[in-house]
Amino acid sequence: MPKTLPITVACKLEVSNAVATEIDDTLLVFATACDWVNANTPNKMTNKTAMQSLVYQYVRTNFGLSANLAIQAIRRVCANRKTAKQKGRKVKEFSPTSISYDARIFSFREKDWTVSVKLLNSRQRIKLLIGNYQVGLLKGKDPKAATLVKRKNGDYYIHITLDEPTQPETKTDKVLGCDLGRTDICTTSEGESWSGKQITDKRNHYAKLRATIQKKASKGTRSSRRRCRQLLARLSGKEKRFQKHINHQISRQLVNNAVTNKQAIAIEDLTGIRERTNKKPRSRKDKRLGNNWAFYQLRQFLTYKCVLAGVKLILVNPAWTSQTCHNCHVIGDRKGKKFACNNCGNKCDADYNGSKNIQALGAIINRPGGSGLSCKLNAEVQYIQRFTYLMV
Repeated sequence: MPKTLPITVACKLEVSNAVATEIDDTLLVFATACDWVNANTPNKMTNKTAMQSLVYQYVRTNFGLSANLAIQAIRRVCANRKTAKQKGRKVKEFSPTSISYDARIFSFREKDWTVSVKLLNSRQRIKLLIGNYQVGLLKGKDPKAATLVKRKNGDYYIHITLDEPTQPETKTDKVLGCDLGRTDICTTSEGESWSGKQITDKRNHYAKLRATIQKKASKGTRSSRRRCRQLLARLSGKEKRFQKHINHQISRQLVNNAVTNKQAIAIEDLTGIRERTNKKPRSRKDKRLGNNWAFYQLRQFLTYKCVLAGVKLILVNPAWTSQTCHNCHVIGDRKGKKFACNNCGNKCDADYNGSKNIQALGAIINRPGGSGLSCKLNAEVQYIQRFTYLMV
């Protein structure tokens, strides 16, 4: 049986005023039921079957939810508790913003591009307002799960879950090294690069706008402060969508190139880099620019796109990759975007040099049967590099 990966397709709904009112009522009752279940069950209970046997009858009787919506409320509490436990937190309350659905209370019909969902008092068929991208993903599919969502701007969406078939991982010795950075968002070992200048300019523009709005809010009336908060929320949403769009574009092109050339992809493991760099003395602007770009999001997009396309994704230790000469493996001199090696005379773009080192480390890890030794080899390479640097 082929393996699958769940992906989510967000589709806007064409909702009448009457249906919108019923959706709001359902969202409120669903959230209230979740709050009651969370408050009236043992805090450490996360087993769905045990919790359902304990509170199902009460939820079903007292909140007016259908049988399956009552079960979905109980499952929501269990899922949120598990997530909160991993983060060392507790579930406090549930907001009336979303409802989970399965195949018994949700269906999709391609004939007229509509979905049917169970609400508080009826089952409604609602038209999808979607473009060619969503149509291409949903065509010929029979989804079994979805989440009904009300966004902050008042729009209603259905997040449809699809099980996309994955490709078997391609076995290859070729590796595409990718260096992630701020000046250039991504530079590959083949010389391809995505400049961050336009992105930095736009982030600086948003930063100035936020500063101006915050200054006005501090001197304004209560109503003007409220409008400023609303405007700040809108700006935040625009910037996040912009970052997400760019990360999707870069990850898609990297995976397409890897598929075409039958390569694996190697990137730096930047886990915890924000905390490490913030400990160093930096200007306020430098901290803002360093903290503002979503490198982890780019890694997430690459991860699931690689799985779907059958491309192997390799994470390497970023230590010394930007300072080591990819030609002779001696510590060189990096100044901004320029790299120079005093040993072999190599001069090149610093990010390109880093991507070549990442490619080399990725090739070591990618060798058949070599995954168990990759960490030791990586450590030995770094030791030799540092020793060479001290000797030069």
